[in-house]
Amino acid sequence: MGSLRQRSGTSRRTRDASDQETQDARTRILDAAERLFAGGGYEATPTAEIARLARVPKGLVFHYFPKKIDVLVALIDERTLVEEAPEVEAVPGDAARSLSRLARRLPLRASPAMRRILFREADTHGSVRDRLGRLNGEIIRRARFALELALPTPRGDAARLEVAAVTFAAVLLHQENLCQLTGHHIDPDAVAELIAHALG
Repeated sequence: MGSLRQRSGTSRRTRDASDQETQDARTRILDAAERLFAGGGYEATPTAEIARLARVPKGLVFHYFPKKIDVLVALIDERTLVEEAPEVEAVPGDAARSLSRLARRLPLRASPAMRRILFREADTHGSVRDRLGRLNGEIIRRARFALELALPTPRGDAARLEVAAVTFAAVLLHQENLCQLTGHHIDPDAVAELIAHALG
């Protein structure tokens, strides 16, 4: 009886370790693809190079992602989600802090590589373009809502709040591209301050 229980515990640990290795391999593949797609682009990246950088056999890449486009779609779907939050964290009377808090909840702020991939591949891949459009719409919606909560007075009229929300979303999504073009990092907190000042 004791040996049966021991075998059962051993097989569970083996299965757990195998599940962890599977997840680690898939994550390494996506990490490698993110780095390579951001650096040289999707079209210029062979699957063999993804496998080499991920330190997995090429066949394992195809096990998880039957076609190369599936790697790109998984990256976009899994790494550009806006965190779910029960409510927008607005600071009453403080539009700048409300927008800054919103920006910190967005994974794109922490992933310049994903922003490069989104904008580079949106022109040639419909699924990426659709994702970029949905992401932009969601950021605008949340920014507008945060501003409405922060500025519930007449000074925050709907048209001005919409322009402010669209501007802030554009900065969050485009900051990596602007940095590459100009060599200057754009601080979302500084933009939040500027927008708050403009809303008066």
